[in-house]
Amino acid sequence: MIETDTQAREYCAEKCGPAAMRRFEQFIPMLVTENERQNLVSNSSLDHVWTRHIADSVQLLEYVPRGTDVWMDLGSGAGFPGLVLALTEPELPIILVESRKRRIQWLRWVCVEFALKNCKIFSERLEHVETRKIDVITARAFAPLGKLVELSARFSTRSTTWLLPKGRKGAIELSEQPAVIREMFHVEQSLTDPTAGILIGKGRPTLQ
Repeated sequence: MIETDTQAREYCAEKCGPAAMRRFEQFIPMLVTENERQNLVSNSSLDHVWTRHIADSVQLLEYVPRGTDVWMDLGSGAGFPGLVLALTEPELPIILVESRKRRIQWLRWVCVEFALKNCKIFSERLEHVETRKIDVITARAFAPLGKLVELSARFSTRSTTWLLPKGRKGAIELSEQPAVIREMFHVEQSLTDPTAGILIGKGRPTLQ
């Protein structure tokens, strides 16, 4: 379990390597500055930015083979987890879906600053994104589980992995879903919060 920012930095250094760590060190002051312009994250979370945002995002790489194509992050907002994953592996093809204008501007700025050419920003609501096959779907605080699956099922295949950090209520939320969703997901303990879970799913749900 990661309990401090020091441990979070050590975890990221081990998982990501020196180049990614240099990008993170440059990214964090950018996040702090932008957070003064718009409320990307809570100010209190910036006191533990490595734990709450960087390592919390990086841990998702534990659940898929490195080099897996293509990722889609729903409601990317401040960039967690999608932007952090792109900073971790710049060659990773990843789509960030975000409809809010100021968030889009922030995501674009970071992509330009770090030359993240494989990180594409879709500046529209998910309902309007053209259907395509996605290998990994991620989302943090995007929508309730049932709605999230309903909106994004058309992007999934039988081999798609779903990685959904869901905080303290993840297991409860999963238990309230129809059987087709319950059977598709299981809960993994978050490394960065002893009370939080990550919903891990596999496949394409058959929804009515």
